[in-house]
Formats: sequence, C-alpha cells, structure tokens
Amino acid sequence: MASVSSSQPVPPDPWGALLALTVLGAWGGHLAWLLAGPERPWDSPLTWLHVLFQMWLSTGLFITGHDAMHGTVSLNRRVNAAVGTVACFLFAGLSYRRLVVNHRAHHADPTGEHDPDFATRTQSFWPWFATFMVRYTTWSQIGVMALKFNALMYLGVPQARLLAFWVLPSVLATVQLFYFGTYRPHRRPDTADMAPHHARTLPRNHLWALLSCFFFGYHWEHHASPGTPWWRLWRLKDARR
Repeated sequence: MASVSSSQPVPPDPWGALLALTVLGAWGGHLAWLLAGPERPWDSPLTWLHVLFQMWLSTGLFITGHDAMHGTVSLNRRVNAAVGTVACFLFAGLSYRRLVVNHRAHHADPTGEHDPDFATRTQSFWPWFATFMVRYTTWSQIGVMALKFNALMYLGVPQARLLAFWVLPSVLATVQLFYFGTYRPHRRPDTADMAPHHARTLPRNHLWALLSCFFFGYHWEHHASPGTPWWRLWRLKDARR
C-alpha cells in the first residue's frame, strides 16, 4: 500500500520502527496488565490515572498508524504498511488502506470541498465530531470491534475492565485526536498565520505538545512537512520560531 506523499525524506532506520514498536508494546503491555486485574477496576484510587495513561497510549497508537501513512515508520514499504495496518486495527478495527486514501485527500485539499475530515456545514465541535465519525465508521469496523470485545470476554476478562480500560480510553483518545488533529487546527475562520496550509499550530510548549497529542498539535508544521515523523515536529516548531 502506497503511503501519503511527503515533501521531505523519511527518517533513517531504525528510529521509526523502534519507536513504533515501543508505542505498540507499551499500549499492549499496559492494557494486558490492566485487563488481568481484579473484577472491580474502580476499587483503586489510581484507576483514572491508568485510564488517562491508556488514553495517551491509544493516541500514540493511532499517531503511529498515521506516521506509517506518511512512510515515516520504516524505509521498507512492507514494514511501514505492516506497522500501520496493525496499529490502526488495534486502535479501533480501522482499515489502514481506507485511511491512507482519505488522508491523502485531506492533505491534497485541507478544509476544501474534497477534504473528508472537514465539515463544511458546521464549525461546532460536537456536530462536526459526529459528522467525522459517521464518515469514518464502517459496519465491518463495528463487527471487528464486537468480535474482539466478545472474544476477550470469552477468555475471562470481566466486562467492567474491558469498558474501563479498553473501550473508554479508546473513545477518549478518539476525541483527543479529533480535537488536536482536526477541529482545533482546521476550524474556520482562516487567519493569516494558517496560510498556506489552512492549519493552526499550538503555542510552543514541547512538553504539552507531547502530552496532549504526540506533537500532533504542531499541525501547521505537519502540513508543511508531512514527511517529518511525530517525534521530530518539535524541531520544525523551533526552526519556524
């Protein structure tokens, strides 16, 4: 599967693949540890910290898939596509091939008529989010997620833990990604600092940019150089400053 075209060369191995595997491993390891616990996850005062951490890791999981779409995980196309496919599937049963097509359209015409991420009829957060979800959710995805949920319950994972530590963090991460990666950067009206990419960027604060959305809030920089992986966007931010 071809990735989204990039204006900059992809980074050298092994950093892209190594960081991708680190995110995948952290997401899977933390989730497995949480699901293996006692039946009542709310008994621990640390529950919500774990939920927030799993949300952040879920965001990183999708960002890893997103970087694969831009060919920045590995110089090897097969490795790149494999990582992207696994990351998107684990995140929410998403089709990597379909996402590549839609993301290519987004970069070709951000906020334009053919941008699948943009809502032309409303700029309000929740209606736009609902439109976004309808466009990207498929019946096959719903079926995959239902199968995964029931398979985990069949293996003995309590439903409460699945809802608290798998479903809830994934939903929160979806909202987080939409806010920092679509709504906040691209909502109208356009201003002069958004030109020529129709994209805003977060104020310079690298720690907040990492914690909020794996530097994806540096969105003007991402559109200016889509071939720059998430862990190097802060350098573009500094260079632009």
